[in-house]
Amino acid sequence: MRKRNSLSSEIKDSVIRAFELPADLAYGSVLLSVTGQNEILIENYRGILEYKDGHIRIQAKDCRILITGKRLQIEYYTSDEMKIKGFIEQIIYEN
Repeated sequence: MRKRNSLSSEIKDSVIRAFELPADLAYGSVLLSVTGQNEILIENYRGILEYKDGHIRIQAKDCRILITGKRLQIEYYTSDEMKIKGFIEQIIYEN
């Protein structure tokens, strides 16, 4: 059974390369766009785990993302993207 999953993954990788699809679209990976130290746009996230003034923890497909800073606030969120504003000090990827 493991061989089939590996073959399936190889075929998917080949198709993605052949059509030059973006990795975030093809694999559903989280995508962070950071503007200076004041704004982050997060796409393809799964959920908000923790939301406080000093940190926000987000669940992505393959990891958790911890954003630390001051006066952090979620400006808006939809089912697949959110914008965080405030003074961003760190972005940490957790397993």
